[in-house]
Amino acid sequence: MVCTRKTKTLVSTCVILSGMTNIICLLYVGWVTNYIASVYVRGQEPAPDKKLEEDKGDTLKIIERLDHLENVIKQHIQEAPAKPEEAEAEPFTDSSLFAHWGQELSPEGRRVALKQFQYYGYNAYLSDRLPLDRPLPDLRPSGCRNLSFPSSLPEVSVVFIFVNEALSVLLRSIRSAMERTPPHLLKEIILVDDNSSNEELKEKLSEYVDKVNGQKPGFIKVVRHSKQEGLIRSRVSGWRAATAPVVALFDAHVEFNVGWAEPVLTRIKENRKRIISPSFDNIKYDNFEIEEYPLAAQGFDWELWCRYLNPPKAWWKLENSTAPIRSPALIGCFIVDRQYFQEIGLLDEGMEVYGGENVELGIRGSLSSLAHHALQARQPLYLPVFMAVI
Repeated sequence: MVCTRKTKTLVSTCVILSGMTNIICLLYVGWVTNYIASVYVRGQEPAPDKKLEEDKGDTLKIIERLDHLENVIKQHIQEAPAKPEEAEAEPFTDSSLFAHWGQELSPEGRRVALKQFQYYGYNAYLSDRLPLDRPLPDLRPSGCRNLSFPSSLPEVSVVFIFVNEALSVLLRSIRSAMERTPPHLLKEIILVDDNSSNEELKEKLSEYVDKVNGQKPGFIKVVRHSKQEGLIRSRVSGWRAATAPVVALFDAHVEFNVGWAEPVLTRIKENRKRIISPSFDNIKYDNFEIEEYPLAAQGFDWELWCRYLNPPKAWWKLENSTAPIRSPALIGCFIVDRQYFQEIGLLDEGMEVYGGENVELGIRGSLSSLAHHALQARQPLYLPVFMAVI
């Protein structure tokens, strides 16, 4: 069925995807919206049958979902939240923040903690009081701890993307990367500030960077955007600043654990046309305790939302928990050969929010005969409560 120009404009406005993802969405959404248009024009005609009524209902749900996404974009991309010292805290008696933490705090302490929680989406009050080098449990499968790796592996540039992140959380990400990556493998750390308004991320962060660079000149690079570009263009900015053969693109609210780098760099050395996603554990947003996540593949549903999937049968038949898991998509953070990333076209810089890149990258990789892998290089990750991937 041929789509009208009006229909194509509507689809291209609502669906922020690229490449083959755009084609798939255009084919599906174009068909159903064209059907709705015909129903509205010929309103006198009765619906042919119950099936078409169900299709119409599904289409309206899609439109409602797109309207919701538009509101999310406006809220998180165009509107800066109030600073924690300016925000008026809501009543905290029923807040999930205090379900498992904070009972011993004074009323004033609870009020301050809640303000920061409402601003950052996680317990920044507690994070500010935790050591930057706090110990983490080693949750890797036992087989992973006994693996041996080549003595010669490529260097990696670790890129952290952030906007208005809590300073202590960002510094803990940096510190864990520095202390739990072999020095001969970690060439540099690149910080991409997507136009944060938080003053702590300017003066105090600069002081920390200067201190580190005083001991290791040029080790930490800072890229600051003059306007908010969004996650996708920020990742590309970090890639452009990187100089190591391998680039690791991460959110700025992660903590690296021991042995994360060697497995992923080994896989890329074996085949540079691999894009690696480490296996993630969860750092709970309220008390920062580590929660082990089961091993999983990464994919998406028919609405293109990212999903954790049960590993395929072929992986289970190996009976080897150290074996990589092939995945059709990537969720969030990934490690890639720097030059190969350019060869497949990087990420679509026309995307305004996160979410579509995991599907796009899977398609780009598939078109170039790329196999994705999720390795058991355990790396805890906590997901702020405002992130849609939850």
